[in-house]
Amino acid sequence: MSADQTTTARASRAQGGFGARLRNALPDRVDGRVRFFGWLSLIVETTIIATGGAVRLTGSGLGCPTWPTCTPESLVPTPEMGLHGFIEFGNRTMSGVVGIVALIVLVLVWRIRRERRDLFALALVVPVGVVAQAVVGGVTVLTGLNPFIVGFHYVVSLLLVCTCAVFLVRAYAQPLARVSVVPRWFAILGHVTGLALAVTIAFGVLTTSSGPHSGDAAVVRDGFDASVLAHVHSWPGYALVALLGAATVAAWALRLRPRRWLTAALAVVAVQIGVGVWQAREGLPEMLVGIHMVLAALSAAAYTVATMRMKQP
Repeated sequence: MSADQTTTARASRAQGGFGARLRNALPDRVDGRVRFFGWLSLIVETTIIATGGAVRLTGSGLGCPTWPTCTPESLVPTPEMGLHGFIEFGNRTMSGVVGIVALIVLVLVWRIRRERRDLFALALVVPVGVVAQAVVGGVTVLTGLNPFIVGFHYVVSLLLVCTCAVFLVRAYAQPLARVSVVPRWFAILGHVTGLALAVTIAFGVLTTSSGPHSGDAAVVRDGFDASVLAHVHSWPGYALVALLGAATVAAWALRLRPRRWLTAALAVVAVQIGVGVWQAREGLPEMLVGIHMVLAALSAAAYTVATMRMKQP
C-alpha cells in the first residue's frame, strides 16, 4: 500500500470512529436526557409567548424596524433605538434559544427514530414550526404589525406548546398501540370541551387584536369593536368552564384516567377567567394581559395532556 493510500485509510477509519462514537453517545431508548430536554423545550416555548407578549405590550413591536436584521445597517439594536429595540431584539434572541433546544431534542431521538416514530415526528414538527414562526415574525414586522398576522403568530406559538406537551406524554409512555380507556360519551364530551377551548382562544386573539395593545402606537387595528368582542369572548369561556367542570366531576366519580389533568386544566382555566375579568375591569393593564396570554397557552397544554390520557398503550 502506498503512503497516500495509507493516509486515506487512516482518515477513513478516524471519520468512521468519530461517527460511531457520536452515534453511540445518543440515547438508544427514551432516557432522562430525552425527557429533560423535552421539558426544557416546553418551558422555552412557553417563555417565548411571554417575551412576545412583552414586545407587544410595551409598544416594542417595531423596535427593530427591519427583518432579519434589526436595522438595515445592524444585526443588533443600537443605543439610539432605546429600550424598545432591545426588547424586540431580546424576543428574536429567544427564538434562537427555542430553535437550539428543539434541535437538541431532534438529535436525541435520532437514533431511536425507527422504534419511536411518534417521538421523532413530534420532535421534527417543533424545529420546523420554530423556523416557520421566525418567518411569520418577519412578515409581521414587514407588514407593520398587521393584527391578523400578529394573532396568527401567537396561535402558532400556542400550538407548538401543545406539541411539546404531546411529546412529553409520549416520552413517558410505552411505544404500543393506544386504546381508549374512557366511555364513548365521555370522549365526545372531551372533544366538545376541546372545541369550546379553541373557540375561546380564537375570540381571545380577535379581542386582543382589537384592543389598545397593538405593539406600536401607529398601528391600525382590525376595525372590530373590542368591547363587544370582549363579551363575545367570555361566552365560550364560561361554557368551557361548565364543560370542564362536568368532565372533571364525571372523571373523578368514575375514576377515569384523565381526572388529574382535567382538574389541572380546570384550575388553570378558572384562574384564566379570573384574570380576564380583572383585566377588563382595570382597563387592560399590560401585566395582566401578558399573564392572560401565557395562561391561555398553559390551559391549552393542560387540556391536551388530559385528552391524551383518554387513551393508553
